[in-house]
Amino acid sequence: MEASFEFDAEIRSEAGTRAARRLRRANKIPAVLYGGDQPAVNLVLAKNQVDKNLEQEAVFSHILTLKLPGDQEVQAILKEVQRHPSRETVIHLDFQRIKADEEIRVHVPLHFLHQEACVGVRKGGIVVHNLNEVEVSCLPRYLPEYLAVDLTNLDIGQTIHLGELVVPEGVTLVELGHEGGAAIPVVTIQPPSVEAKTEVSGGET
Repeated sequence: MEASFEFDAEIRSEAGTRAARRLRRANKIPAVLYGGDQPAVNLVLAKNQVDKNLEQEAVFSHILTLKLPGDQEVQAILKEVQRHPSRETVIHLDFQRIKADEEIRVHVPLHFLHQEACVGVRKGGIVVHNLNEVEVSCLPRYLPEYLAVDLTNLDIGQTIHLGELVVPEGVTLVELGHEGGAAIPVVTIQPPSVEAKTEVSGGET
């Protein structure tokens, strides 16, 4: 079953640092909703609902529903999560309205498949992730939850590059529009480290 996410939001009348601190002490999270050719709206969300939704990686690559006063529902994407620099607690969220006929840019995670069973790892190689997410451009209905990267046949010394990723219909990788984007390394199988080789050779008789 595909994940879905809702945020119950209230309109925030007060702005500024002091007002934001008061909200956080009351277990509320300040937020802003912008885009879609409409004015930005300051919002306030319940901390427990925010924390629960952010526990799931998919929240960053899904169309979300903001439930506003007056039974109004707005479709949006989560553009930014601001966290406290030392405590890692969420202090602010940025949402962007979407339109069905306008492309959006979203960072989606990469899921690496068959890592432990790939050719290079079976030979003692080490998987190195150069990227863990990529930015895609697409209409909202085409937004993927993640992109799969199959490592089954990847051998020691080999690399999968950005231009080799398989993307769904209607989705493009933003970096491919930049010079050299196709050659960006995504994942590599490195040879065993010197320490690992020493341990192996030392155990042989």
